[in-house]
Amino acid sequence: MRSDLSTASTVFEANRARGAVRFDVLARDGVTRCGILHESGSLRVRFPSPEGEGLSGVFINTAGGVAGGDRFEIEIAANEAARLTLTTAAAEKVYRTPGPAAEIGIALKAAAGARLAWLPQETILFDRARVRRRFDIALDETASLLLCEIVVFGRTAMGERMEQGEFVDCWRLSRGGRLVFAETIRLAGDIAARFARPAVANGGAAIGTVLIVPGDEALVERLREAAESFCGEVGISAWNGFAMARFCAQDAAVLRADMMAVLTRTGAALPRLWLN
Repeated sequence: MRSDLSTASTVFEANRARGAVRFDVLARDGVTRCGILHESGSLRVRFPSPEGEGLSGVFINTAGGVAGGDRFEIEIAANEAARLTLTTAAAEKVYRTPGPAAEIGIALKAAAGARLAWLPQETILFDRARVRRRFDIALDETASLLLCEIVVFGRTAMGERMEQGEFVDCWRLSRGGRLVFAETIRLAGDIAARFARPAVANGGAAIGTVLIVPGDEALVERLREAAESFCGEVGISAWNGFAMARFCAQDAAVLRADMMAVLTRTGAALPRLWLN
């Protein structure tokens, strides 16, 4: 029996996905293009079409989702005055696992005058999924960042909900070499019961964050002008030179609509994949 379990464990380990993408972008004569690009495993990035000044990239996970024990790493550097927008080809699905958590590491750097937009489609966690994710963001004082993330705890449109599992999300943001934001969200065990509490999510199944650098109270007031259109819970504030919007909704569609209302007021152009 032990031999069978050991063999199954070895097979499972051999089938765990690994993927890494590392690249930088350069601005030359006012035009941003990809510099050095490294891809390995099941993770890819594609640049669909040249643009006038900036560059857009789309991440593709050829593994078809994220499972227990998978590891993915992304490292991106936007060099001086570069303009880069990133998204994903589809929503990323994290599947149930009886074993170790999946691990995702994302490192973003933006040099002087660079503009970086991280706008992936939502991450969907299936029941008993386990994932640990980390963002390490380093910005020059004159760089700008627009970053959004949506996490959905079960496909509510399919009548599914994440009852049990683990979700750990660690964010670290430095600006001009100084740490200005640090946060770790840790949810484990009976996640559905926690989300049912009025003080947590009041039965919601989707959460999201928009981080805007630089950001101030004037930007916050402009974003709050969209409040009448919100269908979920949205909180917007600014401190330490950046602005942040938090979202909570009953399902992904509601949250996505609220987030798009906020994003459009930042003046950013949404990726075409968001509009399909």
